[in-house]
Amino acid sequence: MFETIYPLFPIIYTILNVFSFALYGLDKFKAREDKWRIPEQSLLIASLLGPIGAWFGMKHFRHKTRKPMFKFLIPLFIGVHILLVLWIKV
Repeated sequence: MFETIYPLFPIIYTILNVFSFALYGLDKFKAREDKWRIPEQSLLIASLLGPIGAWFGMKHFRHKTRKPMFKFLIPLFIGVHILLVLWIKV
């Protein structure tokens, strides 16, 4: 079973990170247009699943870069993902 999931992992992980990146871009767009915003909790959940996309989204769109919670949690999520990858490879 694990042999079947392993080739799909990079594809799913990439999709999650692209989704996270796009969510930050969408929220920034909505902020500029003074429209309904994406809740911070939703952004953080997306960041937990796709932290690299969230980090690039924060930097590229200059969005949520001053919020301490985002400044701390996004790098933490990236670190957790790196540790998980290293643990899975061992």
